Amino acid sequence: MEHERRERKNSEVEVSDDDRRTEYRGKVEHDSEESAEELLDQFKEINS
Repeated sequence: MEHERRERKNSEVEVSDDDRRTEYRGKVEHDSEESAEELLDQFKEINS
């Protein structure tokens, strides 16, 4: 009985616009003088 009651209650819940996930639109920039190749080399060293 309790299970059925809970299921009925859950199905009545409405999702408002505030509850939806926010989608991020924008750019990510970093100020690094190192090339992608150099960064990859560093990454490989750290992981070895």
